[in-house]
Amino acid sequence: MLDYMNKADVAMRIGATIQALSLEDSVEGCQQTDAMKAIMLFSGMMVETAFLFDSAEESLQGSFLKLADMLGCEPIRGDMEYDAMPPSTIIDFDTEMGRSMAREFFEEWLDCEYEFHDMLLFLIQQAFMRWESAQEYGAQARGESFRLLVEGTYRAMSYELGAQELCDVIIEQKMGIDGWNVADSISALSGLAGSRLALSHDGMNQCCWFKGSDLPDLLDQTAYVMTQEAVRLGIPTGTDWRFGLPANDMPVNPPTTLVNRIDKLCQQFFDCIHMYDHHDQAVCAAKAAGRLLAVACGGSKPELEPAIAKPLSMAALTESYKGACVAYAAVSY
Repeated sequence: MLDYMNKADVAMRIGATIQALSLEDSVEGCQQTDAMKAIMLFSGMMVETAFLFDSAEESLQGSFLKLADMLGCEPIRGDMEYDAMPPSTIIDFDTEMGRSMAREFFEEWLDCEYEFHDMLLFLIQQAFMRWESAQEYGAQARGESFRLLVEGTYRAMSYELGAQELCDVIIEQKMGIDGWNVADSISALSGLAGSRLALSHDGMNQCCWFKGSDLPDLLDQTAYVMTQEAVRLGIPTGTDWRFGLPANDMPVNPPTTLVNRIDKLCQQFFDCIHMYDHHDQAVCAAKAAGRLLAVACGGSKPELEPAIAKPLSMAALTESYKGACVAYAAVSY
């Protein structure tokens, strides 16, 4: 059991780590805190600590009520523009980093989870109060920071729970009942992520590859969500994800049939959890594909060799994105 001084040291190191990860260069040349990144890191830690308790969702609700008392305010009310939050891929990246931090520090803590959770709430309160009084960089009201924390935490939680549920749905319905093999299931989920990503910007704003330019950053970021989820769960790292992918001058060949056969099933699930944004759906499907990859390629005798499964999933994601963009381009031109 850690004594009081060691617990204080852990708290200080958590605060220092978040501060270091959130520093950015300002226009004036000095460094200042990127409050949004810090909030997303805190959101990830909130999600991870919520899983320490029997009911993660009830834990989050109780945490926000307690934080409201500590801050002396509620999150700001009213509708919030979707663009007020970072893109879904960035939310996933930053919150996963926060979750990893929470796991590492809790392993060192190895004491009452309630104390660790209360310490995290105290750090969040102190950060929000400090930002509100930082007039030199433009104060950010604590109620606004609180609202962003709530939004980021619930988005990260929805990605985590959604990815697990999508995997369960595919395994039970398609593999268990319809007799799909694991390769078809991975291709379908990866393809769903690519097609939903194209829908998130109507296939036009980010898509110029068919005019000769490289694939957009948004596609690479979504692919990164899938690859990192697989790596976190044990897939070997390497550079063979894109091995054997078709060149840009080859006809587009998405796994349309497979994607269509899970589209309605997955859409029903997205509607059930009120995940209506296509970019959020793409991230959720990409995480699910990465998770299924890890299941298929794990163990001493994997059901699917990583050298085959990794390019297979990447091809399905990329080709489905291209296929949706080609369809939009045909309509527009």
